[in-house]
Order: sequence, then C-alpha cells, then structure tokens
Amino acid sequence: VGFGLYNASLPTMEDRDSLLYDYIPNREDTLAVRLEEEAHLKFDEPIFRMDGATALYPVYSAFVQAVYPEQVYYPWDNFYDTRDEDYMVRCTGTIEAYNWLIQGKTDIIFCAAPSKEQLDAAAAAGVELHLTPIGREAFVFFVNSENPVQGLTVEQIQGIYTGEIKNWRELGGKNQRIRPYQRAENSGSQSALLRLMEGLPLLEPKKEDRITGMGGIITEVASYRNHKNAIGFSFRFYSTEMVENEQIKLLALNGVAPTKETIRSGEYPISSNFYAVTASPMGQPAPEETNPELRAFLDWILSDQGQEIIEKTGYVGLR
Repeated sequence: VGFGLYNASLPTMEDRDSLLYDYIPNREDTLAVRLEEEAHLKFDEPIFRMDGATALYPVYSAFVQAVYPEQVYYPWDNFYDTRDEDYMVRCTGTIEAYNWLIQGKTDIIFCAAPSKEQLDAAAAAGVELHLTPIGREAFVFFVNSENPVQGLTVEQIQGIYTGEIKNWRELGGKNQRIRPYQRAENSGSQSALLRLMEGLPLLEPKKEDRITGMGGIITEVASYRNHKNAIGFSFRFYSTEMVENEQIKLLALNGVAPTKETIRSGEYPISSNFYAVTASPMGQPAPEETNPELRAFLDWILSDQGQEIIEKTGYVGLR
C-alpha cells in the first residue's frame, strides 16, 4: 500500500482536460496567442469541423480565435458530447482525430504524420489522406531532473527501447534499472518512436489496470510517472510549454539539445513536420482543391500570419 501511494504521488505527463482548458479560444484569460493585427481571413460562421492532437491544440485554437466568429469554442464540456459530428472545434487526441477524419465526421485535423495502421485504416475505408505541412517540431526524450545523464545517442535510445540497455550505469548514470515508458498505440508520439526504431523490436510497454465506469477493469499503457530511473518521450512544446514540469529535463540527442534553432536548422536529429490533414474518397481530389474556403484557410495558415501564430505559440514555422 505504501508503494502504491508513493507511486500515485509521482508527477505524471497527463494529456487532457486541465491542459486544454488554458488554450480555449476566446476565453478571457486564454493562453492561445493573438495576432497584433486583424486576421486577413475571416469567416462569418465556423464552417470547418476541426480536431487534432493534444499537443497541437494551442496552435489550432489560436487559428480559430483569429478567423472564426468571436465566441468560446470548447474542446470538451459537460454540456457537449464530443462524439457529436456537428461539434465544430474539439480535441480528442491523435488517435480519435484520425478515426473521425477517416469516418468523414470531421473536416480537418492537426496532427503528426499518420502511423502505418492509420494509413491502412484509411485505405480499408476507401479514403485518401492529404497532408499539408504547416510547421516543425522536435520529438524529445526526458528524464527525472536528478538523473545525471544529460544526453544520449539515437542508437542508445534504440537500445533502451529494445531492452538491450537495461541500466543507467551503462550510459554514465547511476546503478538503476531503466524504466522506459511508452505511449498508446497510434498516438502521434508512439508513431514517432516506431519511426525512430527503424523496425527494431520494441519492448512490451508497461501497463496498468484502470477501473471503468461500469466497474470493469481495463488495461492501458501506463502514463509516464517521474521515477528517478524513468525515461519518457513526447513532443518538445507539449513537454516544455503545456506541462511546464520543472521536475523533468530534456535530453540532448547525438550531442544536440532540442531548441527552436536546432529544429529550424535540422541539426537536432529527430525533427519533423506536423500537418493539417484532410481526407477524400480514394482517387478523388483533396477537399482543398474543390472547396475555396478550405483552400483559403490552408493558404492563410501558410501565410505570414498563420506562421506567426505557430512561432508565437512555441513551435517552429516553415519559413
């Protein structure tokens, strides 16, 4: 019981409601960034249903704040059902956002590149995904702030997540067994890990049982808990800006720290685009090719104003 209470007390990297609340567009004290001038694009009504990754909600909530009519758009609320396909601006996370898009129940999502399983699901549904790069971000690994290890190589990360490297002592740290955390399958960050592994066999992720509302028990991938021997991963903005957890530190990779400058230059080894993603029936044009309003919206995101929002939020623009 004592360990259970201690384990529960450790800081976690939680992904959801309290973090999203801070960035709700048009809320009086929202953290969603504002342009200093009026947006060059304005819609008279919210015409696109939007969804996306938790880490990218601060970006597209700021887009909404700039171009949609001024009202509060909740990503979730006790009075709304986010399963309602008429819900205009929501944030269900990468996995559900891709599901909604493939099912035709949302119009545009903001996410990392789809996983192989998501591409296969789209193909099975007769759907083609269309990816428009809109910014760049770093995939980062973090450890407890008291861990003496300051950086790793990509090969060492691969060794940790195959189970070949089991103790921090092998990496210049303390004699402690490494506790590697993973994320849910098909989440944006788990898909990024799989790309980094380059086909190498991945450790079975740590699981924990959770009680469901009907009294049953489900087994889920364990949330990151900041044990002194833990290692986890996420995208840089989420781990540094949204969570602001001073009890973790980001690791340099191949000797390069993940900063906006090293992401922009490509010096940091795991930098990648994030996307505005749309879908169409297989073989049909992308929606932005036939919908002038959607084309205008994507063009605005890629304009100076859209890229300014991405930069001011804390990500790296394409320019």
